[in-house]
Order: sequence, then structure tokens, then C-alpha cells
Amino acid sequence: MTGGPVPESAIQVILVDADDQALGFCDKLEAHRRGVLHRAVSLFAFNSAGELLVQQRAPGKYHSGGLWSNTACTHPRAGETLEQAVERGMIEELGVAPSEVRAAFPFTYRADVGNGLVEHEYDHVFIGRVADVVYPVPGEVSATAFRPVDSLERDMTREPELFTPWFRLLLGPVRAWVAAHREP
Repeated sequence: MTGGPVPESAIQVILVDADDQALGFCDKLEAHRRGVLHRAVSLFAFNSAGELLVQQRAPGKYHSGGLWSNTACTHPRAGETLEQAVERGMIEELGVAPSEVRAAFPFTYRADVGNGLVEHEYDHVFIGRVADVVYPVPGEVSATAFRPVDSLERDMTREPELFTPWFRLLLGPVRAWVAAHREP
């Protein structure tokens, strides 16, 4: 991987239909203003103790700043595989690549994320492993923690406003997938 994160204003997302068939491209911010369905990837990476690496989004992010979320999220770029997008997203946000990454399931959701923006994503969810040391990238991530999933679920029930909408929607299905596949 080369370079650092691409400025938000320069990112194009892949617009898709309900079956994840590409329809074209759109400026990332415009896609979120209009709430149009686009392709995304989400990584849930666990350490050797089975704890999920979560991140607190930097306060300056264009949406959901300061909220806790899953390990990493991004939008695949033209010509990039889903797996390449997952690795790039993790490096751009946490300074390290995940290992043992495995596609888990697709998940479509629509959520108001404030500031007049809507996340409407056909999200490809991945499960992976991560070392116990990460290097959060300033401007992307303000804090990280390794947390047991049951503890996160309790916190989400008590204080849902501290977590991103997609993380709240995905944690239960990820827990079920991990249990069914005896991973991580």
C-alpha cells in the first residue's frame, strides 16, 4: 500500500442495486447526502484472546465523529477487490493489516448518521484477526480498545448513542456468525 488516506472530497463510491450489481460511481459525500445504495466493507477483527478490536472515530470525521465502531470500514474503489479494500481500510485507519481475513456475510442497511447524511450500504462483512498492537491514524481514529463482545452488547443496550448505527446493527449477526463458524 502506498500513500495515506485519500481526502473525503476525492473519493468515489460504487453505486449498486439490491443484488450488489454495480450501477456506476458517485462522489462519497453526495452519495451520503442522497442516501443512495453503495458498496462498503466492514471488518470485525479479534485478537488471540477473542476480544474484538473497536475504534472510536475521530471527532473531525464527516459523520459519526466520536462514536465507537467496529474495527474498520471503508468503501471499495474501482478495480479493487473486497479483500483489498478491507486491508487498505485497516491500514488507513489503524496502521496495520489484518490477518486471516474471511468473508462472512453481506448486510444491507440504511441509517441516518446526522448532519443531513444517510448511510445506505450494501456492506460486505469480514471477520479477521489482528495483533494486540495497532497504530491509530490521527484524523481517522481517536481511541481503540479490545473488548469482549458480550460487554459491548451490554454497553450498546445501556448507551446506544455512543456507537455507530451500523455497529449496533451488525454486532449481533457477527456474534452469531462467529459462534456458528467457531471463529475467531
